[in-house]
Amino acid sequence: MPAPLLRKQTRQHKNRFGHVLILAGSQRMLGAAALSSLAALRGGAGLVTLGVPRDLNLTAQRKISPEIMTWPLPQTEDQTFSSRGLATLRRQWKQYAAVALGPGLSTHASTRSFVHKIVGECPVPLVIDADGLNNLCSRPKLLTSSTTPKILTPHPGEMARLRGKKFAEDDRTRREVCREFAAAFGCVVLLKGHRTVVAAPDGRIYVNRSGNVGMATAGSGDVLTGLITAICAQGIDAFAAAACGAWVHGLAGDLAAKEKGKAALIAGDILNAIPPALKKAARLQR
Repeated sequence: MPAPLLRKQTRQHKNRFGHVLILAGSQRMLGAAALSSLAALRGGAGLVTLGVPRDLNLTAQRKISPEIMTWPLPQTEDQTFSSRGLATLRRQWKQYAAVALGPGLSTHASTRSFVHKIVGECPVPLVIDADGLNNLCSRPKLLTSSTTPKILTPHPGEMARLRGKKFAEDDRTRREVCREFAAAFGCVVLLKGHRTVVAAPDGRIYVNRSGNVGMATAGSGDVLTGLITAICAQGIDAFAAAACGAWVHGLAGDLAAKEKGKAALIAGDILNAIPPALKKAARLQR
């Protein structure tokens, strides 16, 4: 296992394990928000708040999980996040140990502005995925505007858009692309795919060996985002959190595939396999 997990020491309380904020979802993509927030809770976060566009809040409360707190934020006419929401966030940043940004956000113009402002201002570790990345493609230099730890979790298409050009997907090229981008923009990059690669700004590389082809399914990346954010919230540094999250996510996928088969695997199966994956990880730490 690439990094230690903190759960669960005795004589602790929920705040010791971090309060995660997930900023995710839009009118048609509330499922991405659900998967990310539930994965953060299963991943060991002590508290999870899901920020959603205002009109989706009641649905989120009813449908996702009673353990997840929800936070209605300003929205556009299309029920996506509005840039007006940043003023609300600024008053609350300090209560969160880590933030996830991106699953199911949309690329609405006001949402894009919302993403840009968060990337530039967020004072706690920030995990950026999906539409968080798509909205960042036009201004990747925002990643260098603060020293706050940032973890990017692109698939190959998102990585190509971020760097402005396509790349070959052989193992060596994937490692080099990750290393170069991480160094240039001062962030941790997790490039998803067969043998997921994690790169740190200082040149460290981790190549993940867990996981299987059945995990190439809708929502799998949303689960990974929540899991990594939970690990960050427990005080583990960004590179170790990304590497550990990739490994546990892959292990959960392997355990789920043993029960369900690779062809039928869905993201919910991976989510439900996080507890036995963490149990196995805890045994390996002894």
